[in-house]
Amino acid sequence: MRAKVLSSLKRLAVANPFLTDLVFGLVIAGITLGFGFAVGGSSADQGYAQRPLDVWGVGLTLTANLALAWRRRAPLIVLGVCCVTAIILHAAGYDTRINLASTLLALYTVAGRLPPAVSVPCVLPVAVSWWQSAFLAPHEFTGLNILQASIMMAVAWTFGNGTRLLVERNRRLAHLTERLRREQDDNARRAVTEERVRIARELHDVVAHHMSVIIIQAGLARYVFDSDPGTARGALTTIADTGSEAMGEMKRLLSVLRIDVDDENDGYDPAPGLQRLGPLVERVRSAGVPVHVTVTGAARPLPPGIDLCTYRVIQECLTNILKHAGPATAWVTVTFHSTTLVLRVTDDGRGVTAAPKEDGHGLIGMRERVKLYKGTVTAQAKPSGGFEVVVTLPLPPTKPDAPQPQG
Repeated sequence: MRAKVLSSLKRLAVANPFLTDLVFGLVIAGITLGFGFAVGGSSADQGYAQRPLDVWGVGLTLTANLALAWRRRAPLIVLGVCCVTAIILHAAGYDTRINLASTLLALYTVAGRLPPAVSVPCVLPVAVSWWQSAFLAPHEFTGLNILQASIMMAVAWTFGNGTRLLVERNRRLAHLTERLRREQDDNARRAVTEERVRIARELHDVVAHHMSVIIIQAGLARYVFDSDPGTARGALTTIADTGSEAMGEMKRLLSVLRIDVDDENDGYDPAPGLQRLGPLVERVRSAGVPVHVTVTGAARPLPPGIDLCTYRVIQECLTNILKHAGPATAWVTVTFHSTTLVLRVTDDGRGVTAAPKEDGHGLIGMRERVKLYKGTVTAQAKPSGGFEVVVTLPLPPTKPDAPQPQG
């Protein structure tokens, strides 16, 4: 029950701070007036007051304490009202022990809402009101009262300034948190975009190559269907094999989207690499383009990403030859150096006349894929005819004890 009441009061304080401060000022005014009326009869004998509380004293007390309701809106004005009313009250002969708490609360508010350059000088009017009270009290307590007043003013200012620093720190943390959240959202969106681009590139590589082979073989089968049934059957066999491999590639790609990383029973083949260069070349040869492959240098296992990149680059180059070069022969050279891998794909087809005026999606995807591994791509027509693509990919240094593959 008490927790619910405290929670309700906290929500009220946050929702309506003016009402909260007004209630707080009424409470302080009530306590101050109660104390003033209770000790008014005996305090004169002790030297704390020359006159009991009357209408003017009550009016000054209410003014000093009810002004606290505006302490958040106008802290400097409220501080001035509290200090001036306290000085007037004590100078008029009322009890010097009352109407001092409001000045401390006003000082706390000023220190909590304004920088030290403003709040430190505001200690002076508070000190005047408190030290006036100390000098008007019995002389034997003057020194103790001044010390007490100085300590209480220092504590009020320190707590107020600490609250200000805490609020500013929380505000900065909230700003940094919001900024971090926005950056995380941006990173997440960027990651989604990059993944979409990667998937689109994979789809293009798979679909463009396999469909080019299927279209060429289907045209061949239709052309020789009656005159050369054996060639037609061979073309249909190539179409079936190519379609089956394309389906496997699509399943492997889609598995990235729907299968967890820890799922070891996905049933799909690993990503292609140079070890599958032979079937790729055979498909292109069966589509009517002779392909010659040369591997030079000390061949060694490649990192998975670079291995897939080399396969896709060669696949895209051979697909472009199928689509644009016309009757042509292709040469694929893979050269292993100590720190680089160089891929060179050339043909003797129609060359630049068959190439699009601007880079198509295939060449753009190739450049982006190679750029991902800090490589370079050069694609240009050869002076003697045909087209040439040269890709250079950096390789990690070879470990001395790394096993070398047998030729």
